[in-house]
Amino acid sequence: MNKNFSEAEELLDLISEQQEQYEGDVQLIVCPPTVYLELATDYSEEFPIFVGAQNVSQFIKGAYTGEVSASMLASMGITHCIVGHSERRKYFGETDAVIAEKIKNLLSFQITPIYCCGETLDERNQDNHFEVVANQISEALFHLTDEEMDEIVIAYEPVWAIGTGVNATPQQAQEMHDFIRRLILDKYGNEVANDLPILYGGSCNAQNAKELFSMPDVDGGLIGGASLTVEDFLMIRDSF
Repeated sequence: MNKNFSEAEELLDLISEQQEQYEGDVQLIVCPPTVYLELATDYSEEFPIFVGAQNVSQFIKGAYTGEVSASMLASMGITHCIVGHSERRKYFGETDAVIAEKIKNLLSFQITPIYCCGETLDERNQDNHFEVVANQISEALFHLTDEEMDEIVIAYEPVWAIGTGVNATPQQAQEMHDFIRRLILDKYGNEVANDLPILYGGSCNAQNAKELFSMPDVDGGLIGGASLTVEDFLMIRDSF
C-alpha cells in the first residue's frame, strides 16, 4: 500500500520505458494496489509487462462491499494474483482454507495464482519451518488437479525476512525451495514439479538478488520494498 496516483504512474512509466529496451527473457509482473490496476494494464498493452493483483475475494460475486472478485480482475486483463501473503494472514486472518477458495476462483478465470507460504521466526527457531510450509501447501494446493497445479506459482516468503532487511541466506532459500519442489514431486510427479516456478520473497534487493537467483531451485523473486525504486527493481530483473 504505497504511492499516490501520480507517483504510481511515474513508476510504471519508468519501468515500461526500460522494459521496451529489454532483450532478456525474464518475465516481469507488476502487482500494484487495486485502484491502479487499470493504469497498469494500459501500460501492459504497449510494453512487455504482465499485471497482477495483490489480493482477490474468496467470493464469486454478491453483497461483499469492498471486495474485488476474480471475474472483475479477469475482465480487466489481469493475468496474475498474489494470494496468501503473510500480511494477509497476519492482519486479516486469512487461513489456507480461505486461500484455497481464492485459488479456485482465480483458476476458473484463467488467472495465475502466486501462492505465498513461509514460516515465522519462532517457527524456524523451533525447527518447525518445514512442517509449517508443508502444511500450508497441502491445505491450500493439494486439492488441485495436475492440470491446475501447472498454472500455479509458489512464492516462499520467510515471514522473519519480510520488510526487516534480513533476508534468508541463499543456502536457506535453496534448502526450502528444494523441499517445496520435492513436496510437489511426491504429490504430482516429476513433470509438474520441474515446471513449477518457485519465487523467493523476503528482503530480496539489488545487492543480494544475484546470489539468491544463482541457486538451482530459486526461479525468481517476489519483490517488496525494492520494487518501489525503478533502478533497484530493474537491477533485480537483470540479476538472472
